[in-house]
Amino acid sequence: MNHFEEYCTKFVQATGNKEGAVSTPITNSASFAYGDPVTAEGIFEGTVKKPLYSRMGNPTTAKLESVLAQMDGGVGAIATSSGMGAITLATMSIVNAGDEIISIGGLFSGTYSFFTETLSRFGVNSHFFDVEELQGIKNAINDNTKIIFLESVGNPNMRLPDIKAIANIANEAGVLLMIDNTVTPLCISPLALGADAAIYSTTKIISGNASALGGCVVYRAVNEGSDKLKTPRYKDLSKIVTKMKKMAFIAIAKKRALRDFGVSANANASYQTLLGLETLALRVPRVTNSVEIIVKALHKNGIDVNHPSLESHPHHQRYLNDFSLGCGSLITIDMGTKEKAFDFLNKTKLATLTANIGDSRTLVLHMDSTIYRDIPQDAKKFLGITDGLIRVSIGLENPQDIINDFIQARG
Repeated sequence: MNHFEEYCTKFVQATGNKEGAVSTPITNSASFAYGDPVTAEGIFEGTVKKPLYSRMGNPTTAKLESVLAQMDGGVGAIATSSGMGAITLATMSIVNAGDEIISIGGLFSGTYSFFTETLSRFGVNSHFFDVEELQGIKNAINDNTKIIFLESVGNPNMRLPDIKAIANIANEAGVLLMIDNTVTPLCISPLALGADAAIYSTTKIISGNASALGGCVVYRAVNEGSDKLKTPRYKDLSKIVTKMKKMAFIAIAKKRALRDFGVSANANASYQTLLGLETLALRVPRVTNSVEIIVKALHKNGIDVNHPSLESHPHHQRYLNDFSLGCGSLITIDMGTKEKAFDFLNKTKLATLTANIGDSRTLVLHMDSTIYRDIPQDAKKFLGITDGLIRVSIGLENPQDIINDFIQARG
C-alpha cells in the first residue's frame, strides 16, 4: 500500500471513536476530581492513569498525543502550547547550566534566538554548523554536549541534511539527537532514522488551516539494555530512567519541563489539530507534488527559486535518495533586493503575506525585514538570509494558478 494511503486509513481510524461520540470530545476542564485520597495518591505517583491537572495533560490532548506517537513510531508524545513550547520542553528537560548543544543547518529564527539568547542566559552554550560540516560536528562533541539539534529541512535556506550520517555521529558519541520535523511530517520518520525525539510545530501543516496553535514532541522508548540515557553523560536523569524504564523520556519531559514551565496544550487547540490530522496524508502529497511543478516552472521563467528538486541544487541527489516523499511545502525566491521583494509581494494576488507556513493557502514573507530582522548580520549569512529573500509556503491551490500569479508579480 502507498505510504500516504496507509496513513489515510490510520489517521481517520485513530482520531474517530467506534462507540459514543464519533469525534473526540473536548474536555474543557482545567482540573479533575479524584474521588478519594487513595486514587489521588495513585494519580500523583503515576500508578493510576487518570487526569491529574490540565497543565500536566488533558484527555483531548492525550488523544492527539497518541495519534502523533503512532505516526512516528514513538513510545509516547507530549503536546505543547506551540512549536517553540515543544522545543523548550525537549531541550530544557535535558540540559543544565554548563551543558552544550550542537545545532545543525538553517534554523527558524525563533529557534536560533532561543539557543543564542535565552538558553545562553541559563548557562547553556550552543554551537552552529552547516549540514555538510560533519567533521566539525564530531570535533565539537565533548563531555558537556547533551543534545544535537537538527531541522529536517533548512528553514529557510532549503539545505538538506544527511540525517543518517548525523544520527550515526550522535549515536556513536552517545549524545541525544532531536529533529525538528515540522516541515516534513510523513515524508521523514526521525525516530526510524536514529533520532531520540521528533519535534513539531503542529500549527503548521499538521493542523493545516491556521486555526490552532500547538506543538508536540514524540519520543522513542528507552532500551531495556544499554541506552544513552543510562550513561554518565546523563547521570542526573538516572533516577527517573531507573524508575520509568522505557517511558523515561516522557517522565523526564513532564517532571523537568511541562510541570514547571507550563507549556501545556489547550484542549480546544488539540481538538482542532486532530481535525487537521485526519486529512494530513491527503494534503502532504498534493503539496509536495505541487512544489516540484511550481519550482520547475518558475526556474524555467528565469525566477531565482531555491529548492532541492532542481538539478542545480547542491543537495539534489540527496533529495532524490533520502527525500523521495518530498521535503515539505517550502521554497524560496530571491528577488535580489528588498525593494524588488516588496514589489513582488505587493503584486501577488493569490499569496497571503504572513509568518506562518504549512497552511492550506500559499503563504509568503520577506525574511530580512520580518522574522530575521533582529538577527546579527553574520548569523543571517550563515542562515541564508539575503536582502531579497522571500520564503514561500505552497498551499493547496492549483499549481498553475500559483505559477501564473508569481510570474505576473515578478513583472
